[in-house]
Amino acid sequence: MSLALDCHHFAAGRCRSCTWLERPYDDQLAAKDEACRGLLAPYLAADASAVWVAPEPSPRGGFRNKAKMVVTGTVEEPVLGIWDPVTGGVDLRDCPLHDRALVAALPTLAAFVTRAGITPYDIAARRGELKHLLVTASPDGELMVRFVLRSTEAVGRIRKHLAWLHSELPAMTVTSVNLQPEPKAVLEGPEEIVLGEAQTLTMRLAEATLHLRPQSFFQTNTAVATALYRRATEWVEEVAPSSLWDLYCGVGGFALHAAAPGRRVTGVEVSVEAVASAQQSAGGSGVEAMFVAADATGYALGAAAEDVPDLVVVNPPRRGIGEDLSCWLETSGVRHVVYSSCNATTLARDLAAMPSLRVRRAQVLDMFPHTTHHEVLTLLERA
Repeated sequence: MSLALDCHHFAAGRCRSCTWLERPYDDQLAAKDEACRGLLAPYLAADASAVWVAPEPSPRGGFRNKAKMVVTGTVEEPVLGIWDPVTGGVDLRDCPLHDRALVAALPTLAAFVTRAGITPYDIAARRGELKHLLVTASPDGELMVRFVLRSTEAVGRIRKHLAWLHSELPAMTVTSVNLQPEPKAVLEGPEEIVLGEAQTLTMRLAEATLHLRPQSFFQTNTAVATALYRRATEWVEEVAPSSLWDLYCGVGGFALHAAAPGRRVTGVEVSVEAVASAQQSAGGSGVEAMFVAADATGYALGAAAEDVPDLVVVNPPRRGIGEDLSCWLETSGVRHVVYSSCNATTLARDLAAMPSLRVRRAQVLDMFPHTTHHEVLTLLERA
């Protein structure tokens, strides 16, 4: 069997998360591009201004900047990987999708579980403490390590042995404990305990420096995220708005890239932690941008008519922006919208609710190689 990326876990049938791994990579990219073209064709601008840009490829492997590891097994022999309800835990410490800094760190973190005596959580019996290890790597190779625990029972032991972990893993700059007491398939809980002075992981991209707090969202593929921000900024500069909103702004990636002298930029994000990260990034870079912790739709619907910006950036979760925000954009008079979507189906649904806004530019970016998932970026212009 020939695979788009060499993976002995897939070949052995232990992990089939990469559902398209048996397809040649060029075929994967072409299929995603064709599917998105088909979904968005009814919404393209009628004149020659509509341009479909060639898709942005991803590195085949080593692209994931975040490892989300289910922890099973025992204290003496922890298993870091995924949970299979039939076979149990599958160890994926050497997953070829992961950034090399993650692959290098995971054996040390497994040894730390043993050293600190943190009992892996038993999903069936609902016993134990350590549910997940969440590890993020920056472009500089620095790491954020988060221990997702059922309770605070192991926090003291983690603190006790933290000096050892720092000595063995000097790239670790941010360490925290997240508490997720519910017996549910939920990755993390609302409470975070930061262990140490460093609060953020620095993500130095080509055109901006972002700061991630433990509960902040960042795109999982740093190379493609960099290309995404660069392309969006090109399209923003093409229409040169004097004011811009970045709705669902996360840690401020689009807003911070699009900020320019004389341009009023406002980022809106419901996560307080993400807004704090964005504010820190703006302050550290000297960028003029304001960030607000609020629901994106509620913020837009509550704005006075005179506050409506020239351009709105939206980067919603897979469910899309929904009927209320789509209708507001349709009637608002906003001239341009940059819509970044990880689900072309919901993007097409939202576009159907905004008939006055037509697709002038579009590009597929392969944020998630070897799967059916993708990112598609569009520039919409009022007809």
